[in-house]
Amino acid sequence: MVQSKLLPYAFFEGEFVPADQAKVSIATHALQYGTGVFGGIRGYLDRDGETINIFRLPDHARRLMQSARFLRAELPYDADRVAEIIVELVKRNAPTFDIYIRPFIYKADLELGPKLKGIRDELAIYMIPLQEYLPITHPIRLMVSSWRRVEDNIVPSRGKVSGAYINSALARDQAEECGFDDAIMLNAAGKVAEGSGANLFIVRGGALITTPVTADILEGITRRSLLEFARDLGIPIEEREIDRSELYICDEAFLCGTGVQIAPIGSIDGRPVGNGQIGPITARLQQVFFALVRGEESPYQHYLTRVKIEQPAGAR
Repeated sequence: MVQSKLLPYAFFEGEFVPADQAKVSIATHALQYGTGVFGGIRGYLDRDGETINIFRLPDHARRLMQSARFLRAELPYDADRVAEIIVELVKRNAPTFDIYIRPFIYKADLELGPKLKGIRDELAIYMIPLQEYLPITHPIRLMVSSWRRVEDNIVPSRGKVSGAYINSALARDQAEECGFDDAIMLNAAGKVAEGSGANLFIVRGGALITTPVTADILEGITRRSLLEFARDLGIPIEEREIDRSELYICDEAFLCGTGVQIAPIGSIDGRPVGNGQIGPITARLQQVFFALVRGEESPYQHYLTRVKIEQPAGAR
C-alpha cells in the first residue's frame, strides 16, 4: 500500500496554496457520486540531482482534458495551461526525489443528485514522493480476478473516471487477500483486459503482445511508449485479443503504467510465466525506459519536460 505525505504546495480553486488548505466539503458532488476524473504523472530525479524529468507531460495533460469531456466539464484551462501549472507547482515544491503528480478535475458544487450538466467544475493538483508502486526488480505474482473489467458503454474506460475505480479496488482487494500482488481483469467477452490499474503485455515466440484499445482498457501513455520502443528495437508487435489460457503459456508478461512503471510478472494463478524470472524483452524495455527518465542519453528525450529545481537559500 502506498501512503505518502503531500508535498507542501497544491493547486486548488485557481490558486497555489499550502496543501493542507486544499480541502472540500463532505457534500461535494464528486465525493458523493464519483464525478471526477484524474491523471497520474511521474517526475523522476535526473542523474544530475538537480532536475525533475516529467515523463510525457503534454500527453498526460491532453488525456486529462479528454477525460474531462466525459464529465461535460467546463474549465478556464486547456491542456497547455494545465501543463504550465504542473511545472510551476513542481518548482514551488522543489523536490529532490521522485514524485507522483495527481491532477484532478471534479464536480465541486454541493448539489444532490447524480448528473453532470450545470454543476461547477474545479481543477486540483497535488504531489507526493513515490518510488515503487509494485516491485520492478523482481517478478510479481498475479491472479485472474473474478471481477470483470467495467465495460466502455457502462463507464468510459478511455477516461480515468474516479467513480469507476471501485472496479479496480474490488479486484485488487481480492488478489491481495488471496496472497497475490495484483489482479488481471477480463472484460465482458471473457478476454484479457488489463491489470487492476495498469496495462498488460505478454510475450510469445519473441513477439510482444497487448490487448487493443477496444478491449475495455485505458489508453495508456506508458503502454503507447513501450510499443514505440519495441518497434524501434525491432521486436515484433501484436495488438489483439488475448485469451485467458495464453496467460498460462506465455514466455514473459509484465504490467505497465505511470504508477507500476514496468513490473515483471513471475506467475499467474500460481503458474510460472516462462522460467519465473524477468524475461529478456521485459528487461530490455525497462532499460530503455529508465535510461530515458533518469536523463541518460536517449533518442526519446523529447518526451521529457525537464524542470530545474532551485532550493531555497540556506537549504542543503
